Amino acid sequence: MDILQRLAHFLDRPLFPWKKLIIGFSLGQYVFEGFLSLRQYQVLRQTRPPKVLENEVSQEVFDKSQAYGRAKAKYSLFSGLYGQIQNTAFIYYDVLPKLWALTGSWLLRFAPERFSGEISHSIVFVLTFIVIQQVLSLPTSIYHTFVLEEKFGFNKQTPKLFVMDMLKSQMLAFILTPPILAGFLAIVQKTGNKFFYYLWLFGAGLQVFMITVYPITILPLFNKLSPLEPGDLKTGVEDLAKRLKFPLSELHVIDGSKRSAHSNAYFFGMPWKKHIVIYDTLIEKSETQEVVAVLAHELGHWSLGHTTRLFGISQAHFFYIFALFSVFINNRSLYESFGFHKEFPIIIGFILFSDALAPMDTVIKLFMNILSRRYEFQADEFAQKLGYSTELARSLIKLQIQNLSTMDADWMYASYHFSHPILSERLGALGWYGDSKAGASEKESKDEKVAQASGREL
Repeated sequence: MDILQRLAHFLDRPLFPWKKLIIGFSLGQYVFEGFLSLRQYQVLRQTRPPKVLENEVSQEVFDKSQAYGRAKAKYSLFSGLYGQIQNTAFIYYDVLPKLWALTGSWLLRFAPERFSGEISHSIVFVLTFIVIQQVLSLPTSIYHTFVLEEKFGFNKQTPKLFVMDMLKSQMLAFILTPPILAGFLAIVQKTGNKFFYYLWLFGAGLQVFMITVYPITILPLFNKLSPLEPGDLKTGVEDLAKRLKFPLSELHVIDGSKRSAHSNAYFFGMPWKKHIVIYDTLIEKSETQEVVAVLAHELGHWSLGHTTRLFGISQAHFFYIFALFSVFINNRSLYESFGFHKEFPIIIGFILFSDALAPMDTVIKLFMNILSRRYEFQADEFAQKLGYSTELARSLIKLQIQNLSTMDADWMYASYHFSHPILSERLGALGWYGDSKAGASEKESKDEKVAQASGREL
């Protein structure tokens, strides 16, 4: 008997308190995250910016950033409570078995007989569940967009665009869910106890497929991608890509200002064909070399192998999830604790398993954030060695001001929630002390750094 079988035998005891355990995990996580939010809220009440930002950020901007951070903290606390109440109510009132029975009756009543069976039933159940979740999330989503973001000048969405985005998201869910879920369930049904190997391969193939089709079929439904017009910025980005041997295929500008005043830039695509996307808000509010510096940081992730490693880690994570799921899939005590006494649907088992796995996922999230912050420092250093230290620092400061991002953070809160270091940490690592001290030395060493970086094996 291998380790997974031993674990399955231990967990499949008739009196194992699954419902109490999962509710307890959920409540414990909410309380812990609330405690962290309270710690962070005290930082957000500070009246002076961190020392490294004193000459870079006006008091007015800092006060507004702090106010925005406090507003988001309050929203997070109450939206988390709202979600916690929903989750507890779903469990306490046995919503899952009732919804499973209801969708089964719909299938028998309205669908042809050839569509009967667990796969069809599961598809109808999941689509119904998605609609319910969408309706329940509307109050918090509307408040976040039209109250919180509106108050601080970030929201650019109209009610019409908000509704259209929601309808498009639902349409995509109804198009993509049936084939993906059918494949998932068919693999589990037909490949025996070692289904997790095949499920993992299916998931990896699906990820690659979505990376390929997303920019072609999904992204244009929500945003307009336009080719970057010829000019200094296009030349600078293309020269950077050539220097790093980055397989740049297309260079786009995205109309991020259509929905928000926040700024960003990113790349995506297959290993041999990459697309760079720059937000129009970033181009509008930054100088050319500052945008190139941001992309030097982003391409640093690629050149240093961060994206490949993170993809590998995600695959290992998926394998671990599917392997553990093989322990839970036939766990009758888990099903029976949640009101399933006659039927034991695979999709229900996966949902309940996901709830039981939440504490472990919290630990994984913590370690992934630690790794991500380390990678951010390394990408900053990469851009610095290319000679973009001053431009990157200036761009980070501008982005911080434009996005009203958190300028300081409680260490426990940041460790748990932040995938990026806070600005003061990044500027400190870059050796930034403002134009008066850093500018001269940066200018003197820039040519040398470019030469060194060009000669490196990237």
